[in-house]
Amino acid sequence: MRISKTTLKPLDTAILLLLAAGGVYLSYRIKTGLHYKWNWSVIPQYLLYFDDDSKSWIPNLLLQGLFTTLRLSIWGTILATFFGTVMGLFRISTSLFKRLVGRTYVEVIRNLPPLVLIFIFYFFVSDQIMTIIGVEDFVRSRSPSTRALLTFFFAPPAQFSAFLSGVVTLALFEGAYIAEIVRAGIQSIERGQWEAGHALGLTWRHQMFDIILPQATHRILPPLAGQFISTIKDSAIVSVISIQELTFQGMELMSATYLTFEIWITVTGLYLLLTLTLSLGVGRLEVQMRKRY
Repeated sequence: MRISKTTLKPLDTAILLLLAAGGVYLSYRIKTGLHYKWNWSVIPQYLLYFDDDSKSWIPNLLLQGLFTTLRLSIWGTILATFFGTVMGLFRISTSLFKRLVGRTYVEVIRNLPPLVLIFIFYFFVSDQIMTIIGVEDFVRSRSPSTRALLTFFFAPPAQFSAFLSGVVTLALFEGAYIAEIVRAGIQSIERGQWEAGHALGLTWRHQMFDIILPQATHRILPPLAGQFISTIKDSAIVSVISIQELTFQGMELMSATYLTFEIWITVTGLYLLLTLTLSLGVGRLEVQMRKRY
């Protein structure tokens, strides 16, 4: 397949110029119409600050929120991939019970607002189960090095239960969409592949894992990578349970500084930095998959 290179056409240039002009005009109207005083000079200090004790630059609130968003998205995607793969296999299982479980999961989760799921799991999982099993007490009782490691990969001890609740909620929500990606990828494999495996005397399990899934994987990977981008965007919803990710930090800073536009433009830029970088990576992955197959 021949991949054509993307070129910037005159219409594209005109649209970009119009967007830039619109941005300049909007900025002018905010300043004159709302009498808003722009103050971009203070934004860098909310990204990084110089620590006199360690003599090094330390991530401040916005970058800390960005890293929390990344941790939420990575762990949420890993867990969602597990849920989605299992439920996707259930969706095409020969067992009626498994098909019912898979379809019920997909239909219920996809037809519920993520905000409702967040509150359900925060008040049930975090307040009840996490307290009963003593997650926060367990984290606090670890050695300082272990707590530092858990904080780096997950969250501080005080936020650990809420963080896990957010991860589980994201995983369940995104897993419903991944289940459909897995189901569609498997069902896109030609029926002849199943018949060939049956003719060789293979069981359904061996047909699935030895013949079908290896072929379906290259069809599943690009949309699965795209789902990771959706997870990053959807992670903003956990700000309502005070998980200190990027959106939450943006709201806190806006309340403290009243720099509404500067804060949210910076937050938007950080989200775009993540999602556009991943979008470019997904695009390259799709091109490589087309060349290979």
